[in-house]
Amino acid sequence: MIAITNASGFKGDGTRLENLTILVKDGKIEAVGQDVSVPDGYKVFDVNGKVITPGLIDVHTHLGVHEEGLGSEGADFNETTSPFTPQVRAIDGLNPGESGFADARRFGVTTVQVMPGSANVIGGEMLVLKTAGHVVDDMIVREPSGLKAAFGENPKRVHGPKGKMPNTRMGTAAVLREQLIKAQNYINKQEREEHVDRDLSLENISKVLKREIPLRVHAHRADDIVTVLRLKREFGFDLTIEHCTEGHHIAEFIAKHSDVRVSVGPTMSSRSKVELADKGWHTLGALAEAGVPFSITTDHPVVGIEHLMTSVILAVKNGVSEELALQAVTLNAARHLGVDDRVGSIEAGKDADFAVWNGDPFDLRNKVEMTIINGEVVYWGSLELQEDL
Repeated sequence: MIAITNASGFKGDGTRLENLTILVKDGKIEAVGQDVSVPDGYKVFDVNGKVITPGLIDVHTHLGVHEEGLGSEGADFNETTSPFTPQVRAIDGLNPGESGFADARRFGVTTVQVMPGSANVIGGEMLVLKTAGHVVDDMIVREPSGLKAAFGENPKRVHGPKGKMPNTRMGTAAVLREQLIKAQNYINKQEREEHVDRDLSLENISKVLKREIPLRVHAHRADDIVTVLRLKREFGFDLTIEHCTEGHHIAEFIAKHSDVRVSVGPTMSSRSKVELADKGWHTLGALAEAGVPFSITTDHPVVGIEHLMTSVILAVKNGVSEELALQAVTLNAARHLGVDDRVGSIEAGKDADFAVWNGDPFDLRNKVEMTIINGEVVYWGSLELQEDL
């Protein structure tokens, strides 16, 4: 049981905290307020002069399935033997001991979504988990959290040279549409109580059509984004757009789909392919002006997860307000993942996930001094703080 006193900083919903006391019990935030008394038996941690934020959230990563520095041995993120592999699950290829998780904790990132790569039109299921732990099953926040799909250059480049669809953007849309129709037929037969042999691929796509999980679609170019939205209207599934690099060109059109959230990034990366020619921080400003809810991502390891807050700072430098930019890695990110009942803001009843900074987190010179996940300190950046607690 911990009491954090003199807590000032950011709540995660766009508002600020001033000299509050936060009580933590059994991994949850028990109480938050200026008039909260500290019960006997609580270890008191005084953060006077420091800044507290919710634990940061990266909504689009390949942590643990694309292990850094291992080459092919650590490349468990793309099952490229078929253009569609909805039956695979990121959880089955994830190594929680991968070094990126330690980097995440060091830089205040407490929750991530891990997903398959973008080589296939349908890549498989993903999950949301905390960044501390040794057993994946004990780290899960939501599993599955979505089904990965990809449009644009990647599926064409991987499968076209093999003589397989897709070799064109038309082919990509056709492959996805065909698999969705097969899953519709699978559901219809089950509802008519006809005998249907179990099919893991169609089972997983059926979760999307039943709106149990969203389809999360890699799409950079504006025309690909429009195609994805067309398919959403045709089949009625829940959707997030991942990357949304040219979203600024069609921000008003995206905004008409009021239930669609987008993640933007990795904007710090280079323009490594044609789809990224118009990449820039201006995308966030246009989406904000149109009222499209967005998150910011590193797409780790494309950009290291240690630069999630760096990306937030650069967004602010390019015109996004501090409040909105921080929400893009806290409460808006939690909503993107469908886990805002547990994480994303400092509120009673939510998981006790915090980052404590030695100063203004929007100043790149400042750093995380302590990271707490589920009420447990998982990173110390200051011996003084460790001795105090």
